[in-house]
Amino acid sequence: MWLASTLGMLSIALTPPVGERDGALIAKLAGVVLASLSNGLGEMSLLALTHYYGSFSLAAWSSGTGAAGLIGAGLYVMLTSTFGITAKRSLLVSATLPFLMPLAYFLVLPRDLKIFGYTALPQNPIEQEDLRRWEDGHQVNDLTSAADFNINSSSTNLRKSIKINLRRLKSLFIPYMIPLFLVYMSEYLINQGLTPILLFPLDKAPFKTFRSFYPTYAFIYQLGAFISRSSSPFLTIHSLYTPSLLQVLNLLLLTLHAMYFFLPSIYIVFCVIFWEGLLGGVVYINTFSAITRNKQGEDREWSLGAASVSDSAGIVIASLLGMVMEPWLCQLNVRNGRPWCQEAIVT
Repeated sequence: MWLASTLGMLSIALTPPVGERDGALIAKLAGVVLASLSNGLGEMSLLALTHYYGSFSLAAWSSGTGAAGLIGAGLYVMLTSTFGITAKRSLLVSATLPFLMPLAYFLVLPRDLKIFGYTALPQNPIEQEDLRRWEDGHQVNDLTSAADFNINSSSTNLRKSIKINLRRLKSLFIPYMIPLFLVYMSEYLINQGLTPILLFPLDKAPFKTFRSFYPTYAFIYQLGAFISRSSSPFLTIHSLYTPSLLQVLNLLLLTLHAMYFFLPSIYIVFCVIFWEGLLGGVVYINTFSAITRNKQGEDREWSLGAASVSDSAGIVIASLLGMVMEPWLCQLNVRNGRPWCQEAIVT
């Protein structure tokens, strides 16, 4: 996971700008895919492992993911906007951070708990005398029958396992996976499809360039997400649909503003983005906290990993919609005399 993350950032940073060399776009997209693959596999695997490290591990995991987003966004803003370092060099600096992942796993986590719940099966070697008797011929039919039985037994176990997992998935779908999907689809559609358009004249904003808007929005969002993802020891939300639907309203509000530009100040947008981060984080941590409370044993471990697929699905859908929404809204703003999105080019 850490290697894919590092290679992803290096691929983006070291590839020439799109248009300067053939294949540059493909290389940059490959870097994005590698980073996303690392994120998805890491969340699905490590989130399920919190089942083995006690009740506080989920809160620590959630707070850590919020801190990672906050530090990542804040580091990029600091390097590019404050110190004026190029995006390429900022990514090269950040590419060293994933090396902390294996160090944390092997040096920080208790080693005796990493293998909790798993026991090696005893070995039953076939005796040489049995092999000689099978070679005589009169045992061949028995051996074939045993092999057929093992195949049929494996097939039956597979069907049984699929039925059990489908039943588990059905129990997760409405109470946990749908609200998590809704909140992630809404917030990532805001982050990827709308924030590049939520620009103001520079004389009405605390920035010198239009390129500073997007990373600042990202930092504010991550700040809200970090606060709410760290709230589980103090705050429990039982109705997951309420913050999810509020996030949909955030999406509607900012979409209308991107179209009609009616919010008078960028600081109002800052507040909405911060609220967006709070809502997303509170649904995330309370979804997995509820699963931890309501599921037991192996069912809990499987459910934690499976439910995380819904936020990834929300991100994918939001990305596809954002690919259409962002250029359409940009052209709409250009036609209405607000060409700032065309000037917000990261160099």
